[in-house]
Amino acid sequence: MLRRFPDLWLFLLVAFGLSWLFALPLWLADTPTGTLTFTAIGVAMMFTPTLGVLAVRLRGRWLGDPATGREWAVRTGLSAGGSRGRTLALVALAWFGIPALVVAAIALSAALGLLSVDLREFSLFRESLAATPGGPPPAATGVLVAAQAAAMVLVAPLVNSVAAFGEEWGWRGWLLPRLTPLGTWRAILVSGVIWGLWHFPLTLRGYNYPELEVWAAPMFIVFCVIFGALLGWLRLHSGSVWPAVVGHGSLNASAGLMLLVGDAADPPVFAVAGITSLVGSALLAVVSALLFKYRPVERPVPAAVA
Repeated sequence: MLRRFPDLWLFLLVAFGLSWLFALPLWLADTPTGTLTFTAIGVAMMFTPTLGVLAVRLRGRWLGDPATGREWAVRTGLSAGGSRGRTLALVALAWFGIPALVVAAIALSAALGLLSVDLREFSLFRESLAATPGGPPPAATGVLVAAQAAAMVLVAPLVNSVAAFGEEWGWRGWLLPRLTPLGTWRAILVSGVIWGLWHFPLTLRGYNYPELEVWAAPMFIVFCVIFGALLGWLRLHSGSVWPAVVGHGSLNASAGLMLLVGDAADPPVFAVAGITSLVGSALLAVVSALLFKYRPVERPVPAAVA
């Protein structure tokens, strides 16, 4: 398929090549996960799919693509889609629905005995505060937990959506519609696998699942396929990339809720508890399947060609 579509080769070359280039300092300096440097490079990487989209657009203009900027923006999901009201509703659903799924994954993990929570002392969060020089007094822990949780749901999704756009314009805005000739589910599967592989510069270092080390990479591919299906439904159902952008930003903002309620005596294992775990992936898979079954995509989004 890639032979027939050189624009796909160009997009993948730019997105993957630049992601590894940006991440090279992490490997050369053996930078551990969780550091400010690791986080900053991870955020910079998020804009490489957008650079891939721009490279495809420049190639198309060079080859004489007659599409205007507005037409091409519509194809890649930058417009409000087929219905502005529907798109706004899906943006709100993504903004508040994703944190609800994060909470549900935490509750399900705890109910299955895979996660110990401490809703009285918030000991895991308290421990992280104690390790911070000049941190607040222990008496303020409950107030800080409430403030952090509120910020994760109400404010942080918008802030995180800036970087999330860097990925989503590439993955769901351009790539997913480009793959829809394969069929909707094959397009979602292939784009999800590509999305997971793109994370390798980080996940091969244990990112998201430090207990798995290098095996975090294949584990995260599974999550990317499943969460990518939910983001794909938002994109295809609305005809716009913005619900997927907000959904991605909302996940990045609220995924840390588990660290607020965890038990320091029995810290969470991220591979089995929480939204990015096996439990969370199973929950997201059920939700995505129900959405595609009861709110099917009415028509394919036009592919944005070079």
